[in-house]
Amino acid sequence: MAAELRRLRGSADLSREHVSEQTGINEATLYRIETAKAKPQKRTLMALLNLYEVPAEQREYLFALLKDATKQGWLRPYHSELPEEYTAYISFENEAQSVRNYESLFLPGLLQDENYARAVIRGVLPSATDDEVEDRVRARVERQAVLTKDKALKFWAVVDEAALRRVVGGPAVMSAQLEHLRRMVKAPNITLQVIPFSAGAHPGMPGQFVLMDFEDPMDTDLIYIDSMAGDLFLESDADISRYKAIFDNLVAVAHSPNDSASLIREVANDVKAKGG
Repeated sequence: MAAELRRLRGSADLSREHVSEQTGINEATLYRIETAKAKPQKRTLMALLNLYEVPAEQREYLFALLKDATKQGWLRPYHSELPEEYTAYISFENEAQSVRNYESLFLPGLLQDENYARAVIRGVLPSATDDEVEDRVRARVERQAVLTKDKALKFWAVVDEAALRRVVGGPAVMSAQLEHLRRMVKAPNITLQVIPFSAGAHPGMPGQFVLMDFEDPMDTDLIYIDSMAGDLFLESDADISRYKAIFDNLVAVAHSPNDSASLIREVANDVKAKGG
């Protein structure tokens, strides 16, 4: 719904300020609705659809979305303690039909085992309380259900070799994680490629990103970027095209899935030899 309302406003060539002036909807409220941080009231949605002159069939679709949004999703009560952007991402991921993920420093969250995830979260958030860490660990593990549900998510990950070589949590934790990774990538809906150090500089070096697409043609593709400057959702045609091109380039410079599996096995053996 958030994506479609942003698209409709863009098609109407209206800024949030203009929408606020013509509907009386607060700009901050409109921003929260358009970034999936808040669910619109029925009268608010009606005001927006009237302003955008949305035809009847599309109105029915959007009101059906609003009705579905009132249902309890898989998010647990404790997820209210998680950042809003992260819970929005979890919801999008749960609805996606495919996800393409590039990671430069960590293994993808959907492929992390519990102890590796805990070590990553403690390392990234050194001031987090034990309860906050455990909430994030549970959320990360629960997210992985998308890989085994009836219509399983198609997951294609490209990682830099640095993500394999970085010994997160100590040799024992890393060794178990690499074995977990080797089991996970055998699933037919999971593809994993590794960019070796020998590839040199590549377009993914500035940082990680996730590209999601959805079964419903009304849902636009979405880019998610998690950075120290904050979480970003991008959905313009230009951004989608740019990140798709970057991902294709990363796939081209990465090892094949079979060669990547061999490299994972090699790294796993190295970690075991060092005490894992």
